[in-house]
Amino acid sequence: QVRLVESGGGSVQAGGVLRLSCAVSGRGVSPYVMGWLRQAPGRSREFVASISWSAEDTYYADSAKGRFTISRDDAKNTMYLQMNRLKPEDTAVYYCAIDRDPYRVGHPSFSEYDYWGQGTQVTVSS
Repeated sequence: QVRLVESGGGSVQAGGVLRLSCAVSGRGVSPYVMGWLRQAPGRSREFVASISWSAEDTYYADSAKGRFTISRDDAKNTMYLQMNRLKPEDTAVYYCAIDRDPYRVGHPSFSEYDYWGQGTQVTVSS
């Protein structure tokens, strides 16, 4: 049974910093694509960032470019999302997910993710 557990969420003021972690148990994360997605109240779930199995390719939503950085440490079975210069519109529940297709081109669609975490709340106040 694959289990993903997010941590690192919390409440910060605009301009603040948070680092999310996604710890995976049950199997190794290599060679899978991993991603971060989020869902704000009253809104649909949206893509934030993804990273290829080799970590050579990363993809970001326009809203995340220049502020967020996705990374992975396969030795620790963990993925990270460094979030800088946070804005109130970043407020959401953040989910990590795994796509088992290592040959995926581009970032996976929601239906292409095979495993999901339970999410961690990020709240940014103005």
